[in-house]
Amino acid sequence: MDKQLLQELKSSLEGEKVKLEQELGAFAHRNPKSTTVDFDANFPNLGDKEDENAAEVAAYSDNLSLESELEKQLRDVVSSLKQMENGTYGTCKYCQQEISEARLKARPTSSSCIECKKTLTQEV
Repeated sequence: MDKQLLQELKSSLEGEKVKLEQELGAFAHRNPKSTTVDFDANFPNLGDKEDENAAEVAAYSDNLSLESELEKQLRDVVSSLKQMENGTYGTCKYCQQEISEARLKARPTSSSCIECKKTLTQEV
């Protein structure tokens, strides 16, 4: 893979990592006991009235769903950055073939080539 492209993708991934951590930090805190990507959504305190309590539960439920999705995206970014460090970035984890540059440009966190992805999702 072209070193310039690799550097561009790394910069993009690092920016995405910062963005995701900021988004998670807006409503969750990092679990200090974990060494992996692990955030815990904060339970909002809107008041003591019944309608405020219902709003708290609804907001917390929404935050849990958002936290889960953002954590998944952050894990993918961190994994891709680690693969760059150890020289395995851009290699399909299933067939060990090189992932196309077009796919990596479109989705820098891709860990599989298009052919394997289609097979996995049964699009073939």
